Amino acid sequence: MTFPLVRAARLPRDLPLDAFAAAAGLHPDLVARLVALGLVEVTTGPTGAPGFPVAELATVARIRRLHDDLTLNYAAVGVVLDLLDRIDELEDRLARSRPVR
Repeated sequence: MTFPLVRAARLPRDLPLDAFAAAAGLHPDLVARLVALGLVEVTTGPTGAPGFPVAELATVARIRRLHDDLTLNYAAVGVVLDLLDRIDELEDRLARSRPVR
């Protein structure tokens, strides 16, 4: 399974739903479902329209890998993402607590 690579420097800070879904290789309805499940963050622009931070494309790639390759359902994907974030936080904290040699 391959996932699209996106050059963030060429994209605006926030993307509308259709552009985000196209860049992520997903149907807009699935993106809306991921938002409803709390897996993808959405912002509200000055006009009140939803916008998707370009950085969330990396999150979608992680979600797709976990869902497609490990066949996890989206509830399990949320748990795994939370655990991976917690591991990163603990590793950072451990690295900062070690004395410099």
